[in-house]
Amino acid sequence: MVSLNNHISYIEAIRKQVSNVVVGQDEVVERLLIALFTSGHILLQGMPGLAKTLLVNALGKAIHLDFSRVQFTIDLLPSDILGSEILDQSSGKFTTHKGPVFTNLLLADEINRAAPKVQGALLEAMQERKVTIGDKTYKLPIPFLVIATQNPIEQSGTFELPEAQLDRFMLCHRLEYPTPEEEEEILKRNLDLGIQKQDGGAVANTEFDIVSDDPVGESNDLISVIDAVHQIHVSEVFIKHVVELISRTRNNKHIELGASPRAGIALIKGARARALIKGRDYAIPEDLFALAEDVLLHRMRLNYEALADGMNTADALEDILNTMG
Repeated sequence: MVSLNNHISYIEAIRKQVSNVVVGQDEVVERLLIALFTSGHILLQGMPGLAKTLLVNALGKAIHLDFSRVQFTIDLLPSDILGSEILDQSSGKFTTHKGPVFTNLLLADEINRAAPKVQGALLEAMQERKVTIGDKTYKLPIPFLVIATQNPIEQSGTFELPEAQLDRFMLCHRLEYPTPEEEEEILKRNLDLGIQKQDGGAVANTEFDIVSDDPVGESNDLISVIDAVHQIHVSEVFIKHVVELISRTRNNKHIELGASPRAGIALIKGARARALIKGRDYAIPEDLFALAEDVLLHRMRLNYEALADGMNTADALEDILNTMG
């Protein structure tokens, strides 16, 4: 059995390689690793320009995983994501063209800009991890992780994800702007990117040009970590805490829609992965409280009275966590 120290070294190597390209965002990297290690999916809410695409690209190359990006727009069709059958004029036969969903890391950029039919097609693939094209069903690669993004402010021309679809995302993380110190470092690094000269011309480098193509380990290292996550001890007391927290979201005077059983599963899976990342072989209440916002907020809806009083779901969840603490 591989020791815990080996797993921690591998995880730290991933984080270090990502940090060579992306400044800060340590918490986002942790959440992405938690989703990857637990076969979950993650929704990132944040303004444009916060290096979401760069981060996923760097993470994929550090772990030696295939990466695809789809920019969701109003005119996107399900076949643009899943793939389609194409008629070969010369032979008269149909050939299957697999879409960008056939990858390990799929960045679904601005998912709420696509029509509900397209959102539903992707979310079905997320849930079942397989795609039907024509009369054939194809399994998606393993691992398969969807990292969807949406702008939390701009609503013009968007289709909000329904509660049932939001529930498919294990985590929903809200990105913040970098600190002044981090932003200074971002600007300094950008000054040092230099240019590329080729074919008698020149072009300025971007951060994508410095992403290392060398993975920090082998595929067996990732498999070993995923297996180790499932060996993390979860006590009966911890499970009772999770059940109590979920129950309180359903029996709160401010909350109309509470968390589903899927939220409890996500909390336990996430706590296991976070425990391993933190170097422990057991989950503790700190893991539960650290992940509660990312697991629960997108699964909760306030009632009319709470909204009229100016409350938000974060306020309601904070009250629940304070009563448990």
